[in-house]
Amino acid sequence: MPTNAKDPADKAEDAMAQIARLRAQVETLMRDKMTPALEDAAERVGAVAHDAAGVMRERADALSGLVRVQPLTAICLAAVAGFLLGRMGR
Repeated sequence: MPTNAKDPADKAEDAMAQIARLRAQVETLMRDKMTPALEDAAERVGAVAHDAAGVMRERADALSGLVRVQPLTAICLAAVAGFLLGRMGR
């Protein structure tokens, strides 16, 4: 009879040991597979952000050059844009 009482305890212990091994395997897989993938994705996002910032700088420079060449047109466009935004805000 004592052997029957011990069997469930042994089974529970075996199950806990298997869970611990599986947890260690999952952690290893996450570390080995996911970390490099996340680092690669972070590098790609950084490169895209850098490229986008460069494009925005170029467009801002082009716009400021246009304003210097045609200041009256820029003032008129700004006034029209302000008027339209003001009308939409009502």
